[in-house]
Formats: sequence, C-alpha cells, structure tokens
Amino acid sequence: MSISKRAFAVGKIADIRPEAPLRGKHGAMDFFGEDVFNTAAINKYLPKPAAKKLLDTINNGARIDPEIAADVAHGMKQWAIERGATHFTHWFQPLTGSTAEKHDSFLELDGGRAIMSFSAKNLIIGEPDASSFPSGGIRCTFEARGYTAWDPTSPAFIKRHANGATLCIPTAFCSYTGEALDKKTPLLRSCQSLSAAVKRLMKCFGQPEKRVKITLGPEQEYFLIDKNFYFSRPDLLQTGRTLFGATPPKHQQLEDHYFGSIKQRVLNFMNDVEVELWKLGIPAKTRHNEVAPAQFELAPMFEEVNLAVDHNMLVMDVLRQTADRHGLVCLLHEKPFAGINGSGKHNNWSVSYGDTNLLNPGTDPHQNAIFLTMLCCVIEAVDNHSDILRMSVAGAGNDHRLGANEAPPAIISVYLGDQLSDVIEQLENGVPTSSRHGGFMRIGVDTLPPLPKDATDRNRTSPFAFTGNKFEFRAPGSSQSCSGPMTVLNTIVADSVDKMADRLAKLQERDINKGLQDILRDIIKKHKRIIFNGDGYTEEWRREAQNRGLPNADSTMDALRAITSEKNLRLFERYGVYNQKELESRFEVFMEEYHRRIRIEGEIALDIARSMIIPVVIREYKDAVSALKSAADSGISAGTGGLKHNIKILGEGLEDLTEKTENMAAALNGLHEEILGAMADLRLTVDRLERVIADDLWPLPKYREMLFIY
Repeated sequence: MSISKRAFAVGKIADIRPEAPLRGKHGAMDFFGEDVFNTAAINKYLPKPAAKKLLDTINNGARIDPEIAADVAHGMKQWAIERGATHFTHWFQPLTGSTAEKHDSFLELDGGRAIMSFSAKNLIIGEPDASSFPSGGIRCTFEARGYTAWDPTSPAFIKRHANGATLCIPTAFCSYTGEALDKKTPLLRSCQSLSAAVKRLMKCFGQPEKRVKITLGPEQEYFLIDKNFYFSRPDLLQTGRTLFGATPPKHQQLEDHYFGSIKQRVLNFMNDVEVELWKLGIPAKTRHNEVAPAQFELAPMFEEVNLAVDHNMLVMDVLRQTADRHGLVCLLHEKPFAGINGSGKHNNWSVSYGDTNLLNPGTDPHQNAIFLTMLCCVIEAVDNHSDILRMSVAGAGNDHRLGANEAPPAIISVYLGDQLSDVIEQLENGVPTSSRHGGFMRIGVDTLPPLPKDATDRNRTSPFAFTGNKFEFRAPGSSQSCSGPMTVLNTIVADSVDKMADRLAKLQERDINKGLQDILRDIIKKHKRIIFNGDGYTEEWRREAQNRGLPNADSTMDALRAITSEKNLRLFERYGVYNQKELESRFEVFMEEYHRRIRIEGEIALDIARSMIIPVVIREYKDAVSALKSAADSGISAGTGGLKHNIKILGEGLEDLTEKTENMAAALNGLHEEILGAMADLRLTVDRLERVIADDLWPLPKYREMLFIY
C-alpha cells in the first residue's frame, strides 16, 4: 500500500464525532457570546458608572476614561476566573500577519499566600519584547522594548484549551518610540480619518452630526484535507501549498461541488466551528461548499471594521484548531493546489452615518443625492490610488491566485453593473432621462438622473465590485489579515470625501444642487477609466486597461513599490495613518517576507526532488531494466517492446529531472525570479513523472486522493 493510500485509510479512522452543541430552552443562541466580555457581562461585573462609561466608548466612540481601568480590570478578572481562566494575555497583531500573545498568570503572592490579581496597569498596558517581531528597522535586536495598549472597542474574550482557559485582551502594539508595529493601530487611525471626513461631508448636506460606522463582512474561503495526507507532504507542511502534483482527471470541471450537499465529516467539522465562533460572539452566518473539491466558505454577518478584523483573525484560528480535532487540516494558503480555484477573503465594506448606509440608495431624493456623492467619492478614490490598493493585497501566495479561477486580476477596476453605469453615463453627459430598466427612484434634483433600485448584477472577475449596498473587494487572499486592505481603503476614501466636502463648502446654499451636479460630472469624466463591467480575464481587457493608463502590478515585487511613492507617503502622513518611518518599515518587512517565502519554497522543492522523487524514479527505472534483462535471459520476446518504451520514458525523465534539480540548486543562489522559474520547470518534470511511476511507489499523496473527503 502506498504512503498516500495508507494515509487515507488512517484518516478515515481519525474522524471524530462532534461535541454536542450547548443548547438551552431558547436553542443554540443561549450560549452566543458566553466567552466574551460583552454588554451583559459589563453590566453584571462592573459598577454602574464604570459600565456606563465603557459602553459609551464601545457604542458611541467616546474617549475612554482611564479612571475606570481599575474597576474594569477587577470585573474582567472575576468574569474570567469564573470561566476557568488562570492566565491573561494582551492579544495583538504584529506584522507577521498572524496574532501574538504572551500569557501571564493571575497569580500573585501576598505574604506567602497565593492570590489572584489583575490590576489596571495589567489591563491597560503590556510589555512584550519587540525585537524579534518584524519591524523593518524600527527596532533593533538590542532594542527590545515594545508596548501593547488595550483596545476597549474590541471586547476581551476567553480562549479555551484542554486544561484551562486564558483571558485575551485585544490590544495595539507599538515601539518604545511610538511607531506602530502592528496592523490594528493604522486601522484605527484610518477609521478615525474616514469618520471625520464623512462628518464633514454630511454637514455640507445639512445633516446633524451622528456616529460614523465603517462595517465589514469578510467571507473566508479555505480548503480541508485529511491530516495524514498533510503530514505526508513536506511542501504543505513547510509552505502551505503543494509544490508538485498532477491535476486529476476530475476536479471542478463539472461544477458539482459548488453549493453541493455537504459531506457528513465536513458538516460535523462546520458545526463545531460555528459553536466555537458563536461562543466567541462571532456571528458566523453562512457555510457552503466552494467551487473546488475540498474547498469551503464561511461568511459572517457585518460588524464594525475593527471588530470584524479581530473576529476574522479568530475565525482562522478556530478553523485550524477545530480541523485538527477532526483529523483534518485547514489550508488557508491562497493557492494550495495548482490548476483549480484558489482561496480569497472577500471584504464587503460599507459606511453608515447613524443608521443610514451611505452606499444604499435611499427612499427620498436627498438620500439618493448623498448616495451618488458617496459612490463617486469611492470611484475617485480607487482610481487615484489603485496602486496602493493593489499593494494592500500583495503576497507570495496571492501571486499564484490573482487572475484566474474566479479570482480577480491584478488590474484594479470598479464594477458597477449595467444599470448603475447607465446612470453614471447620463450624469456625465448631463442629459438624464430615465433608468435603463424599469423600476427606479427619483432623486428629486432636476439635473440628477433617476436611480435604479437593484442596481448591479455580480462580476466574479472584478477586484472591486459594487453589490447593491456595499463594495466587495475580492482581491485579498485567504491567509491575509483584512486590516491592511481596510486601512488603505478607509484612507483613500477619506481623501476623496474630504475633497468633496471642500468643493461643496464653497457653494452657496441656493447653488448646492447645480454645483453638486457639476462636481459629480467632473469626477466621472476624470475617473470613469476605472469603471469596467466586462470579463477581467481577457487579453483584450489587459490591452484596454493599458490604453486607459491603469497600472498592472502583476507580481508582489511590482505592487510593493507603491509604498515608496511620494504621493502615497504624503497621503498617509496627511491623515496620520502611517508616518514615513512606519511606511518604510512595512516596505522592508513585506519585501523580506516575500523573499524568504520564495526561498523556503525553492529549498523544499529541491529537497523533495532529491530525497523523494529521484530515488523513486531510479527504482522504477532499475526495475524496468531488470525485467527486460530477465526476459532476454529467458528468451522471452513478448512484452519487451513495452519495457523498452517505458525504460526510454523513465530514462529521459530521470535525465530531465536531474537537470532541473541541478538548475533548482543553482537558482537558489540567484534572484527570486530565477527561483520561481526553476521551481516551475522542476514541477513540470515531476508532474509528468507522477503520471508514469507506479502508484504504490509514488512518495507523495496525489491530488485525486487529497481533494476528495469521505
């Protein structure tokens, strides 16, 4: 039995039954948020004045009162201990792209007596070493001091493990000199900037001041494979993707997996995932089979963007940990299997003012005018700053995904759909008549066109698509944090909204309608090149995009250069989202990470080829030569023609494999382009050999085995 067959057999045995979900008299929702220090817990464990002030910060964005920290710390400790927690940690998001935590126990000694203690200082600030996290030169090895600072707008939560639990406090992470070393701090800064800009714009429309809410719903795609297959693939273990593997005869061509009936083993896993997420207050809403076999999706309800980002980081943790308990491995790499769908993280983003979604066509003329204004601001923002938006999704994994198999291309464009594009065209031409299709809303300003209701279809090849009451940024990869793309999107939209407010503020009240019409027409004329409703995969679009002057950064190396541009530096400094040092550090961190990932992949590919593939090919070749010699010695001629043919194929394959392996070794001394080229050449040779080597000899589980879960 081959390694892969044996792994499959063991994997079947490794499947476990799910834990029974906790249900009370009101059903599954009885335990929703039970591991979160939420509103109910705050009101129960904090004095009323402290609870009122903390909830005012959480719900209304009020500045946190440091005087309540001691009360919050005491109440949070009591709540956590009652749930089995013995330790606490400041949970933060360094530039590694994952989360980090250093656990401290509540244990203190009081005259030799053990007590459980958690002070205001423990809550507000922590001091993890900063020297070993990526910093891009902000911190040196001998400069270890870094600080974590409590983020009260993202609630503390409990992480459970087999023998206890830990209180996790979401925090920002900065250096001793104040620079952001994490992904949360710039996100919070960008939210503040966009909030201020939207308030300015709404004032121009005569709106009373209300709270601005930036919301996000990140759809998470992922693959599942049997754990034993995973441990038989050094490439998956080390890089998260298969560096070798022939495409099976059947994978996603019949489109029979998408939204198909979910296999019981996977459904057991999904049920347990949702129970864990609901306990953490994460509103997981949708689950389904994705396009590729063994690929799935989880989608939550919309939340405020900072909380949604934190929750998505937890979603990835829960997916991985729950998969492990089910004898599975959750693969979050953007392209774990070549030739089939990759995995993305579709970021559904919108902005609300009070209870009104500004990207939702309204029920009155005034609101529809605001909607069109906000829509044009986003169009302008994406066109002006498509380079930095593309940069925000750059990564070695995403390079393999973008541009095929339902992933959008690297060329950033905006999809509006036929109806909304028709309205935009009428607005540009200044001759609004009616909606292209029946059913539209009047805006009430004579010079503004009627606005259709369900204004868009869907376009799965668009990186940035309007989908009715939100924009869906489809380019982020499945393993990436949402914070980077959302930080950029918030900032560039704040820039356009501020420019719009500047223009409107110069108008007299009697001229506002005509002036708005002229401003929107001007924006459309200047920025309509970014609007594209067609197929983003075609060569014709690539040529057209080039003619329109749209950038096409089709690799991480090209995309990252946007960080260093003077235009983007001025933008981020103006809004206080990043300073020059912070931007330069991120360029260094992202470049270094990219090079390291490519080198690791190259070294693993070389190791697998030398230590696993070449020996098998030699063995098959020797067996065929020995069989031919035995036939000749026995005077047998039947079958010798076939043996000679196989020997020729194996011999030529062995020579080609040896050559490509040596090329791979040489490439590791060169640039990343050489490594990638050598890996691609080596893969072609190995995948050809996989199809001719005996199945029981091939050392790696095959796609046709890994991609189908039973």
